[in-house]
Amino acid sequence: MSKTIIVSNRLPLQLSIEDGKVSSEPSVGGLATGLKSVHRDSNGLWIGWTGLTVEETPQELESDIEDAVQNQQCAAVELTQSDMDGFYYGFSNRTIWPLYHYFMEYAEFDSENWEIYKSVNQKFADVVLENLEEGDNVWVHDYQLMLLPQLIKEKRPDVSIGFFLHIPFPSYEVFRTLPWRDQILKGLLGADLLGFHTYDYERHFLSSVSRILGHEVSFNEITYKDRHIKVDSFPMGIDYEKFHAFAKANYEQTDKTQSELQRRLDLHATATPDAKMILSIDRLDYTKGIANRLRAFEHFLEKYPDYTEKVRLVMLAVPSRSNVPQYQVLKKEIDELVGRINGKFSTVSWTPVWYFYRSMPFNNLIDLYTSCDVALITPIRDGMNLVAKEYIATRIDRTGVLILSEMAGASKEMNEALLINPNDINLIADTIKEALEMPEEEQKKRNKYMQKRLERYNVEKWAGDFMTKLDSVKSTQSVAKATYLNEKQETEILERFKNANKRIFFLDYDGTLRGFVNNPGDAKPDQALLEMVKDLQSNEKNEVVVISGRDSVTLGEWFKNVPVTLIAEHGVLKKYYGKDWELTETMNNDWVPTIQPVMQNYVDRTPGTFIEEKNYSLAWHYRKADPELGEQRANDLSNVIRELTSNHGLSVLSGNKVIEIKSSNVHKGKASNNHILNKNYDFIFCIGDDWTDEFMFQDLPEDAVTVKVGVASTAARYYVDDTDHVREVLTKFRQASS
Repeated sequence: MSKTIIVSNRLPLQLSIEDGKVSSEPSVGGLATGLKSVHRDSNGLWIGWTGLTVEETPQELESDIEDAVQNQQCAAVELTQSDMDGFYYGFSNRTIWPLYHYFMEYAEFDSENWEIYKSVNQKFADVVLENLEEGDNVWVHDYQLMLLPQLIKEKRPDVSIGFFLHIPFPSYEVFRTLPWRDQILKGLLGADLLGFHTYDYERHFLSSVSRILGHEVSFNEITYKDRHIKVDSFPMGIDYEKFHAFAKANYEQTDKTQSELQRRLDLHATATPDAKMILSIDRLDYTKGIANRLRAFEHFLEKYPDYTEKVRLVMLAVPSRSNVPQYQVLKKEIDELVGRINGKFSTVSWTPVWYFYRSMPFNNLIDLYTSCDVALITPIRDGMNLVAKEYIATRIDRTGVLILSEMAGASKEMNEALLINPNDINLIADTIKEALEMPEEEQKKRNKYMQKRLERYNVEKWAGDFMTKLDSVKSTQSVAKATYLNEKQETEILERFKNANKRIFFLDYDGTLRGFVNNPGDAKPDQALLEMVKDLQSNEKNEVVVISGRDSVTLGEWFKNVPVTLIAEHGVLKKYYGKDWELTETMNNDWVPTIQPVMQNYVDRTPGTFIEEKNYSLAWHYRKADPELGEQRANDLSNVIRELTSNHGLSVLSGNKVIEIKSSNVHKGKASNNHILNKNYDFIFCIGDDWTDEFMFQDLPEDAVTVKVGVASTAARYYVDDTDHVREVLTKFRQASS
């Protein structure tokens, strides 16, 4: 039976060792709750670290720990303290965490930590591969494991892999500063579906893939090797029913069943019935904006002195990464700000800030959520922020006001909250006043909409939507109609080749024999390529035709000493070895003066583009342009040119980062077919990479071996990954010819 393998940095369990005995309890966190149905109800397996390093694991208890982990449907990845120092505390939290949250000044680019990050991702991959069976799905979570999808895909290309990032993905301008940006992107592209909390993060990722790796991006789809990868946004929800039910029970408590914290909160409310409480709950992290929040509260008390003794900020800061220097500095800053505010504004009966630096049990969190009139959630940058959602879910009578940073992912769903810029101290102070004075009717109206939305799109719906999408991607993953040219297929084709007496090769140049470069003039063939083509042609049974969109002068110069037939400008000109170029059709270029100024206008408006003038065509190249701008302008130019040339017998060809205008009555398909007319070839091999080559794939005889370079919908029978694969295939023909 197939299963889903969930992979995260930590396992969803709490291990404890007491009196030489091992026990484990399931975690109650949001991820563990959301994936409960995927994990428990579908024969799932969760892979991650137990929380105990190798050094902390008593040797005599290793088998007991393994049993405890297996009993929770989990498998453990063993990590040493050195692994944790470099992988988790190092690269994950001193490089990726600050960089992805736009705290570039905190990001450390340590190559030793990067090497450990790679090695730990490989350790996770090894455990996944050990447990992987045919038909399984893999769902990888978060920034600690960004190399894992590709490590799995390399060994098991048949497996469907999903990846979800629980923190923001930064803009291209920030991400590009990472020295290992290419490796991170390639690691992520091992997944078949990539999920983010918001469309903004999704858009940033797609932009980085396009600009850094140069892969084709169409809407939310990436073309990568032999796959199309889907990218989508899935805003993570909470266990709404759980929080709502606990809040309801909290309201129904008696004095005897109340917690000590709830009794103190109620005592405060009774003693000062007109006073309001503002709630702040966060991990102590520089991304959460706690210092700005305190400064804003201080400014509020200064700006609106009438609220003296009438409002209190209840601040819970949960300790986090206390061994990281920036967190130690932040802790000191928070302590000083709280001390300053309380020292400046306190009265005999009133302390403006109640500050708790510790974690709290779940029932105490419910006490705080249900007792506070306002929630002040102001992160500088946050992937989602579930605290905001939890607060709204616990408001049984629908009172309460949420002040939320527009930099939190949750703000995209919760626009009924009072949204603020977390860096605008004055705005936050004014918004606190607005929240405290908001009529109950308005509070209930806003919270009604948010509660319904949170109830509908809860954490289980989030997980279910992701898995449904992954299944749909899996069913449509093979986007090419062609068959991948694997070793078995190559062997069969080589047998046909060997048994044939008259053989011809139609070889496209750019993107096929030679990879693309920013400057087309730099794409001169290397000596190894020229020797391979010569050797292929040297067999008397073989004929090689290089058929390209290149101009005749360039193509003729590059292959002047190679005894092959050349066809240039997509079939307009032909040259047999040792002879002059000849037109294949009657052509004219009297349209050029009309079209060229239009194209020149797009060159002027689009940096990095240029016009290539050929004998009977014009090509607008945009490989060096900004990818997004280039695609936009290419689409505009195509539409404009088509309108101008609709009645003039011209075609607009969309190639790989190039738009070309030429006569409609000549193309590679017609040129190749005319070349083989009445010559009785018994083996025809044709290979190319873009839409101009599709004419050949469509027009050549059905028994021709047609091959597309790269994955795309194609009329070719086969496809290969890239130009390296092309050379490998041609080398086999070369060896079989000798």
